Parts: sequence; C-alpha cells; structure tokens
Amino acid sequence: MKVTVVGDLLLDVDINGTSTRLSPDAPVPVVDVAGVRRRAGGAGLVATLLMRDGHEVTLVTAVSDDDGASHLRRALSGVELLAGAPLAPTPTKTRVRIGSHPMVRFDEGCSPAPSPDCTQEMRAAIESAEVVVVADYGRGITFNPDIRAALAGAARRVPVVWDPHPSGSQPVAGVAVVTPNNAEAQALAKAAGLDPAGKDVPESGRQLLKLWGSNAVLVTRGEAGAVLVQAGGSVSVPAPRTAVDDPCGAGDRLAGSLAVYLGLGLGLPEAATRAVADASAFLAEGGAASLILDTDAMEEQKDAAPGPASVVELFGNQPNRPDGVRLAEEVRAKGGTVVATGGCFDLLHAGHARTLAAAREMGDCLIVCLNSDQSVRRLKGVHRPIVSEEDRAELLLALSCVDAVVVFDEDTPEDCLELVRPDIWVKGGDYQPDELPEARLLAGWGGQCVTVPFHPARSTSGLAEALAKVG
Repeated sequence: MKVTVVGDLLLDVDINGTSTRLSPDAPVPVVDVAGVRRRAGGAGLVATLLMRDGHEVTLVTAVSDDDGASHLRRALSGVELLAGAPLAPTPTKTRVRIGSHPMVRFDEGCSPAPSPDCTQEMRAAIESAEVVVVADYGRGITFNPDIRAALAGAARRVPVVWDPHPSGSQPVAGVAVVTPNNAEAQALAKAAGLDPAGKDVPESGRQLLKLWGSNAVLVTRGEAGAVLVQAGGSVSVPAPRTAVDDPCGAGDRLAGSLAVYLGLGLGLPEAATRAVADASAFLAEGGAASLILDTDAMEEQKDAAPGPASVVELFGNQPNRPDGVRLAEEVRAKGGTVVATGGCFDLLHAGHARTLAAAREMGDCLIVCLNSDQSVRRLKGVHRPIVSEEDRAELLLALSCVDAVVVFDEDTPEDCLELVRPDIWVKGGDYQPDELPEARLLAGWGGQCVTVPFHPARSTSGLAEALAKVG
C-alpha cells in the first residue's frame, strides 16, 4: 500500500545500562552504560513501522542539518524522505534505563519551530497517497498552509488518520479519524474553550468531533483500550491484556495500523479494534525500545551473538502481493482465512508437497514461514542447508498451493507468526495440536493449530543420505 506520513521528525536515543551503587556526590544511581541506541521517533517511527510492514512509505517532514539529522537519515533508510527547509536543532528525546526500568528523559529542541517550506514533491506525495497518516508532534509541519490544503484535499479522497498534539495544529476538516490519547483529548478540549466534563471520555470526544469536523475521534486509554466516537454515538474498544514495561510508540503503531486497515476497506469499528490489538502486541514485544533502527546499531547487532531477530526477507507469488504480511492483511480484510505453515524445506520432497497442499485446502491463502540459512545451520548443523534460502523460497513459490514465503532468521517462528497472524497454523506430525509450542501464541489472536498426517520414509535427511550414496 502507498502510504504518506506527514509530521514532525524526532531522534529518540535510548541509553541502557545497569546500576549497583549510588553516586558519592548525591543520592542518585550511577548508571554503567551498556549501550546507546538511536532510532527515528515521532513521524519517523510511524514511517519505519509501516515500512517494516511492507508498505511503500513516503515521509513528508522537516530535517535539520546537524549530527542528529545524520542519524535520522540512516535510520530512515528505505523510506522516501521529502523535507522542507532545514530546521535546527534536531529535536531529541534521550531516555535512560536501568534494565527495563526508565529512570529519566531529557528533551532537547522539542519546542515549536517555524513552519518549514512545502515543495511540489511534498504536495504530490500527499495527493498521490492511498492513505495518509499525520503524526503531529507540535514542531510546526502541520501549520504550513500548503500542506494543510493538500491534506484537506486528501481527506476528500482517501482515509486520513490524524494523531494530534496539544502544541500542534487543529486537524483539517473531513479526516477519517483523529486519535488523541485521553490526556491530549482533555487538554485539546480545554485549549479550545470547551468543557470536557471532567474525565468523561465520550463527552470530550463528542466535543472534539464537532470542533474538528472529522468523521470520528478515537480516544486511546492505554491498557483500558480506546473509545470510538462518531456522530451516531460512542463504543468502547477493549485492549488485550498486555504486560507493558514502556508504552513509548503505542500511539504511532496504532495510527499507522488504523490507516492501513481503513485503506484496505475495513469499517471504522473493525479497523479500530485491530489497530488497538496491533498496538498492544507491539508493546508486548517491547515497544519502540525494542527496535534497532540506526545503521550503527545494526552493525553492532550483526556482530553480536545470535539471538531473537526479525524477518529478514519477504517473497511474494503475485505482482500485487509483494509480501506475506500484506497478503495476510488483504485476505483478512475480505473475510478470508489465512493459513500458514513453517519449516526448513531443505530438499523439497513429496512429504512436503502433500503437507503444503493439505494446508492450502484449509483456507484462502497459504503463507510459508521459512527458516533462513543461518537458522537452519544453527538447528541442523554446519553442513545444512543443502539448498540456499533464495532457492528454497523460489521452489516453494513454484508450487501452486503456496501464495507467499516469509524468511525468518530466529530459531523458532514466533516473531514471524506475530507479523503474519494466521488464522490456522499447520504442522505435519502425530502430536496433538494443543501440544504445539505455537498454540498459546495463536490463541492470543483467536487462531488455532492444526496437524496433518506425517508421511513416513519421506524426509530431507533420508533423501540427502540417498543422494550421497549415488554420488
């Protein structure tokens, strides 16, 4: 999907460490720094998350020309960056953590700034988008009259999701939904001279709905979920129970997911429910702090010992379905059933083909979660795989029953499954479905595990031994 993100770019810096003593100068902990991670924040985080989901993303923003901006440009590799006149300094939020516990945050250059220029390319990116996300962090980008005019025009054609800020501008009329959190809704209502009636979320949402002229207001409430307010009334959107260490990035994940679901044609209540679930899942995985998006940090991670990693490459079987994640979204949006299975699939044989064909019969698409070469090597030994991941993926996609292949680098498919979120997970074997380690994970979004019969005397190891004898 072609998504344009409009908003203010921030640099987020995470300083992580341990503490075992107090400072002799003052009764404060001494933090032994273990690592520093820099990542794109604000509109940059929204754009990055959407890019990782497989969408074509353009970011309309303002970028400075200082050292912070160089980190942002590296972190945003893969996102088309269209920026107005440079603004200095780069707004930076630095968080210090001991373990997973936040200790302090320093904000630099985060006050409102003059509105940047708007180029023709920036306006064209808004005008050509399939969906638009506005991530207003109060730095001035949404005050530009040309950008506002382009956003107003986009709101008449495509879904526009506007994530507001108390120091930002008022959303343009006609946007699909505005997504303040509860505190922002109260502050925005008071700033407009309205009476938000204490902490009555539906009432503040109704007043803001009228003030902004939007189609809906989705007031988020953290672990309590959200309240969706439309002209016909309000409805609560519950959030899945999630253990949260740091809520940073939840609003960005929600706004991006909400825009995509609306762009896929889902109704607003269903889109809001899924977006809240996505935000909860994002926090359960560690939220923004779990992302390593700066290329310097990526190099550090590459040299580190193997550990949990994200999907490394995506393959699709059809031109209009560039990857398995997007295919899953499209099938679900149409009410279809997403089926997935996984494995190494080294030396494809008849047992594989029968399992894959049986899995495809269970739903409307089949996505194969494929172990990468490094993953296979760790699981099977230094002499495996026999066939490279690129060739294994190509062979699988040559089968009519396989619609997409997602290659993952970790030892188990859990992170991959979190991205694809299949309705049915299929494994070959003679064990009970509820005994599968993935069963609890799938139950979290209402999915189920299914097993298909194991075909004896058909295995990659047996085939490899037979080929060795022939050689």
